[in-house]
This record gives sequence, structure tokens and C-alpha cells, in this order.
Amino acid sequence: MKVLFNKPYITGREAHHLAQVALSGQLSGNGQYTQMCHAFFQQRFGFGKVLLTTSCSDALEMAAILCDVQPGDEVIMPSFTFVSTANAFLLRGARIRFADTLDRYPNIDPESIKGLITSRTRVIVVVHYAGVACDMEPVMALAAQHNLLVVEDAAHAHDSFYKNIPLGGIGHFGAFSFHETKNIISGEGGMLVVNDERFIRRAEIIWEKGTDRAAFSRGEVSKYGWKDIGSSFLPSEITAAVLYAQLEKYDEIQAKRKNVWNGYHARLKPLEEARLTGLPDLPPWATVNGNMFFLITRDDTERDALLSFLKNEGIHAVFHYLPLHSSDFFRPQHDGRILEHTDHFASCIIRLPFYNEMTENEITFVTDTIQKFFTKS
Repeated sequence: MKVLFNKPYITGREAHHLAQVALSGQLSGNGQYTQMCHAFFQQRFGFGKVLLTTSCSDALEMAAILCDVQPGDEVIMPSFTFVSTANAFLLRGARIRFADTLDRYPNIDPESIKGLITSRTRVIVVVHYAGVACDMEPVMALAAQHNLLVVEDAAHAHDSFYKNIPLGGIGHFGAFSFHETKNIISGEGGMLVVNDERFIRRAEIIWEKGTDRAAFSRGEVSKYGWKDIGSSFLPSEITAAVLYAQLEKYDEIQAKRKNVWNGYHARLKPLEEARLTGLPDLPPWATVNGNMFFLITRDDTERDALLSFLKNEGIHAVFHYLPLHSSDFFRPQHDGRILEHTDHFASCIIRLPFYNEMTENEITFVTDTIQKFFTKS
């Protein structure tokens, strides 16, 4: 048996909606399908303002512009994240200060943030790794105390909550991904959530290449023109139509993914209880959204051996992430602090195959193979 790392899920309705876009005569963005996607997220999760983007990277770049990050401003974020989290702010000239993770879960540690705040700090960015919520109350308290803005990188966090509040809806901004490896997909794609009314009008202008075209489309102005900096952040109606087909099956998709997560957890729990490997240590304030499943080996030697063993059995698993503070690009800019827990997770995490239509037989095969590795070791 071969088990792939990911299989993009197609609902069967994508072709219908794509045909509707073709027949409508509008393939460019901010049309009917874009508006239907916006309405879905606003109604389901109570988000104040939603803007589809061509990627989560673009959503983060919009957030950086809206935060008015200037050259020399400091932005605090975890090192254990994808490069887009940092790139969005580096492109604005920011100085990145990397915080460490918690010791028991690879989310940013609020205590690590405290010591990094200076008079130049402008923004705190949190990353909800694997869809599990960061501890947002102390983060938001720090932001309020120091007059900072908070951006939630919620790329993994569809339909996940912090104390019953949807992730992406707590900070001033939230950025989501619809990449084909995520819960809800459009191939590539993303979404910016604006939770602070002060930024809504400017967000629309930046989204529309720096113009007030969105207001013009609603009949609020008689003509539109150049009002601010911006870029072509909005996706085509083609992308929005694919996304809408997924949204129609939102609950079904989430049920399938949570079932996969629970299947892995139940079958691998005995290995954790025997202290042969570690499983995600969920904090009490967080929920599971079925974004991914990972396990934690004792060190990088064991991680590499397990990855090789799985590969030889036809199972495609991967390590995750290479920490940004020690990357070839950023190492010369890092201030030299040791990020102990970040380095630990970077050397020990393995992401297992995960996709909507993963069968019980495939889950069993993967977990039995992992059991075999630790038994023979």
C-alpha cells in the first residue's frame, strides 16, 4: 500500500460553479462568487469584514500594510512558522524579533514575547500551529498595554476556536489559507479578516490596487480613482467559484478531517503512554479542527530514521518546519538568542499523511507501521 502525504479534495460541484462563472461573463475578481464566499464567513463566524486574496501570503502582506509598518519598526513573531509570516513584514522594512514557543506545544509563548517588546515594536504576530489556538488572552493584554496591533496567522485554523471564539477573529487581523493542503481549498487562495473597524475602508482600497473601486461597484461613489498604495490582492471569480464549492460542503469536510485526526490519536495514544513518542499536547482553551496530525520523536536522529522507515513502507510523511531564525537567509540578522523549544520542535516533529478521504485501512496501515518502527527499535 502507498499512502500519499496529501490528496486535494474535490466535492464534485466545482465544475458546475466554474461553468456558472463562464456563463456570467465576469471572470475577474469581486463578483458574485467572491461576495458569496465573503458572506459565508461573515455569517458563520461573525467576522466583521472579509476579503478573499490570492494567497495567505497576500493576506499577511495586506495586514502588514494596514499595520503601517515602516522601515525599522519591530515585529514579534514565532520562528516556528512558514516564511510567508516573516516575508510580509520584511517587505515593509520591519525588523523581525523571533519569540520562542511553549515547551509543550509549538505555539508562541506569551512570556517569550514580553522580553522582546521595545519602543520600536509595532506588531505581534501569532501562528495557530496545526489549527490549535495560541493563548490569546495574554497576547491581547500585552498588545493593549503597549498599544500594539495583533495579526493572527490562521493559515491552519479554519473552524478552530479559542474559548469559543473563532480563530482569526480575535486579533486586529486574521489571515487564512485555501492552499490545497488546507481544510478548505481553492488550489491557491487566502483570506484577510479585518476585526477592527478603523481599518475596513483602507483594507478595501489596498485590496483593489489602491483604488476605491469596491465602493464604486456598490454605488457609493460616482467614479473611482487612486487613493492609496495597494496591489492586485483579490482572486479571480474562477478561484472564488472553486472555493464556494468547498464551502457548500464545509461541515462534511470538517467531519471527515476530524475523523482522521481522531483515528490517528486513538491508535497512537498507546505509544505515547509507553513514552515511545509524543503526540500533540492540546491546551485546555483550544479545539481540534482536523488540519494535520503530527507526532514528536525524541531527537532528530530518531525523526530521520522514522521518516526513512515510513518511506520504505510506501508512506509519505514530512518534517516541519525549519526554524526561520537559523535559516540561511535570516541567520545573519538574528540577534543570537537561543530559542530552545523552537529548535526542539523543529528537530522532532513529523507530519503524517492527512487528507479528507483517508480510509480507516490507510490510517491503520500508517499507525501499524509506526508501531512496528518503535517495537523493532
